[in-house]
Amino acid sequence: METIKTAAIYARVSTIKQEDEQTIQNQTLSLKGFATEKGISIIAEYLDDGWSGDMLARPALDQLRQDAKKKPWQAVLIYDPDRLARRYSYQELVLDELRETGIEVLFVTVSAPKNSEEKILHGVRGLFAEYERAKISERFRIGKLRKVRDGNILVTVPKYGYNYIPKENGKHGYYVINEYEADIVRGIFQWVAEEKFTLRKVAKRLKDLNIPPRKSTRGVWSTSTLSTLLKHTAYVGEAHYGKSYAVVPENPLKVEKYRRMKKTSRKIRPKNEWLTISVPAIVERELFDKAQDTIKANFALARRNRKNKYLLINKIWCICGKRRCGEGVKNGKYKYYRCEDRVACYPLPPMCSEAGISVEVADTIVWGQIVKLMTSPVLISQHVKRWITKTKHADTHASNDLQLYEKELAKLKSQEARIYAAYAEGLFPIESLKQHVQSIKTKTDTIHLQLTALHEQVSEVEKSLPANAIEIENFAEAARQTLLNIDFEAKRDIVLNVIEKVIGTRNELKLKGFIPISQNVELFTSNGSGQSATRQDFVRSSGGFPFELTIALPPAGRTGPSAPEKKNGLTKNRDP
Repeated sequence: METIKTAAIYARVSTIKQEDEQTIQNQTLSLKGFATEKGISIIAEYLDDGWSGDMLARPALDQLRQDAKKKPWQAVLIYDPDRLARRYSYQELVLDELRETGIEVLFVTVSAPKNSEEKILHGVRGLFAEYERAKISERFRIGKLRKVRDGNILVTVPKYGYNYIPKENGKHGYYVINEYEADIVRGIFQWVAEEKFTLRKVAKRLKDLNIPPRKSTRGVWSTSTLSTLLKHTAYVGEAHYGKSYAVVPENPLKVEKYRRMKKTSRKIRPKNEWLTISVPAIVERELFDKAQDTIKANFALARRNRKNKYLLINKIWCICGKRRCGEGVKNGKYKYYRCEDRVACYPLPPMCSEAGISVEVADTIVWGQIVKLMTSPVLISQHVKRWITKTKHADTHASNDLQLYEKELAKLKSQEARIYAAYAEGLFPIESLKQHVQSIKTKTDTIHLQLTALHEQVSEVEKSLPANAIEIENFAEAARQTLLNIDFEAKRDIVLNVIEKVIGTRNELKLKGFIPISQNVELFTSNGSGQSATRQDFVRSSGGFPFELTIALPPAGRTGPSAPEKKNGLTKNRDP
């Protein structure tokens, strides 16, 4: 076996608490001490702070696996197999991947398996460790349930209106009323139950009275916090444990490659599974029930629940970067696409001063332009020619750049080989080797990133084949037949599948979209899942083209009678 002279270290901690306790520093110290004993030089460090071992997608681990393909070091040092992954199957996957590239893996606590017999023993050990962790987790769960059934309150941060007294002298932890906060809670319930305040009005009242929540970067109450407070039965003396449980979100708001936690959503358990804990009551049951009735009535009468038709909803954005939401003034008589900034900032003043855009004007003009484009072979051909010219230009530049980068990468690999050969001959010390290797690694990493981006660019160009004249004519004819006399829902499906984004101001709309001209028009009135397809989906599935349109909006006063529009929470008359 070749003597190991260079290595990388990998360390991981699962929680922020472990991070604060510097356990990752303890791991790196142990790994460096282990390397010193073995005469191994540490070339790189890969640290995952606060990442669970139950997930394989971790930033530092992914970077290590990517770098291992270039063999910048001979081995990877890890404190213990469970630092690599909690699950045995994940451990084996990463270990096999590293071994296939010729990289050794060394653990501080145990020796890495060297033959089939040791591999089997290592697998048995991993399975037993996984079983032990499951047992410990179950013991913790049972222990928590026992404490709750005995009347103990398990909480990290007490509800607003209470202080938590930890366990002391054998007495379970319990809540006591925080009189200052409790008076505020009673006031909130009184405003909603008796004065019929909405949540936004409550937030405004609290701001005017200079009463901030416990924790808030903005220093004002949010409607979601107030909604949770008003619905929580702890304020009438009934707290609940086990009311909900964590699940992986089915439709996450953000699609992220790396997530510290998988289960970021919660589901409510059946009511008969909740465990009730008695706590001091702050409000009377009658007042609490009145507040619930007001909340339900306010929700039923909320203007957002009056269904209006908005063709561009979820597709139209403001130039400030936030979405524009549909709002109907005077029971939907006048409708606008307004920047959601004023809602997000409330009760603070909005930061965006962009005016609303008339829904009637925007929807009519955009739909007309889409129909005009889809039914005109001339316009389609113009966009296709523009797209072909652009992609050919990009393809030529990308191919030239690929050759240059690949030549540069070959030079760096040759240089790296010469450096290692010189070090093996004893021409310079290990410190110089580290400096040279690190310099080459930085350059090669940069080039690899650029190469990856260029390969993707060339691949997209090859996939997006332009349509011919016959396909264009057939598509336009099908569009003319299909787009006549269709209802709002069919229009909405086409907008979802064709328009990628609309950025709107009072003066103009900028549209970006993609039309798959080799598909039947009827097929893309819906993508089958009720969701809009992305431009990449269309590029891969059909020969189509992207388009960009800038549409001027008519000046104020040219589209109809004046209509009231809210500005910074006030109502004033102006032309739509």
